[in-house]
Amino acid sequence: MQKEVIGDYEVLASVHVGEKEVVIGEKEPNNDGLRFMCGYMERTDIFNLCNECVYSDDYIEIAHLFGSRIKEAAELFKNKDKELGIPVTVITEKDCIPDHYSHDINGKVIAIDPKVLKPEFQRADKQLYLVTGGFGASANSRGSAVFCTNLLTGKSTRYERMDVMGEVKPECMPEWAKRKLESMNQTRAKKNKDRER
Repeated sequence: MQKEVIGDYEVLASVHVGEKEVVIGEKEPNNDGLRFMCGYMERTDIFNLCNECVYSDDYIEIAHLFGSRIKEAAELFKNKDKELGIPVTVITEKDCIPDHYSHDINGKVIAIDPKVLKPEFQRADKQLYLVTGGFGASANSRGSAVFCTNLLTGKSTRYERMDVMGEVKPECMPEWAKRKLESMNQTRAKKNKDRER
C-alpha cells in the first residue's frame, strides 16, 4: 500500500474527529530539527493542505501533541453535540423504504447509508436530507448526483445515489426532523407564492 506524503513528510497516522483531521508525519533525518510534524489536514478536490503544523526532532513531544489535538477535537465535537439539544439516534434500513433506481426521490426525505459516513457522523442529524434535485434523484436516470438539504442545519450538499439508503418512513422520522421539514416546506411555499406575484 502506498504511503501518503505531505511535502517531505510521510504520514505515520491520521485521525478524523468531527471536522478535524489530525496528522503526524516523519521525514528523513537531516539535522534541521524538523524530523517529525503534527498538523491539521485540509482536503479539497484540488489539493491537500496541512495547517497549524508543529515540528520537532523529539518524537515523544510530537506524539503528545498529536494525542492532545485529537482529544481537543473530540471535546469540541462533544460540546457541539450538547448544543444541538436533540437525541442522538441512527436511522437504519428498517426505518426506510428501500431505495431503488426506479423510484423518483425528488422532494423526499432520505437517509444516507451510515456506512459512507465517518463514525462520529453515523447518526440521524447527519443522515437526514430533503432531496432538492440532481439527475440521480430521478427514476431510471443514468446520472448519479443527488442534491439535498440537511434537515437539521439547512446546508445544501451533494451525494451519489448509491449513498442513499432509502426514503425515510414518516413514522420513523424523529420529532425534531418533522418540525424542521415542516418549517422548510413553509419557507418553500412562501418563496413560490412570492414568485407568482
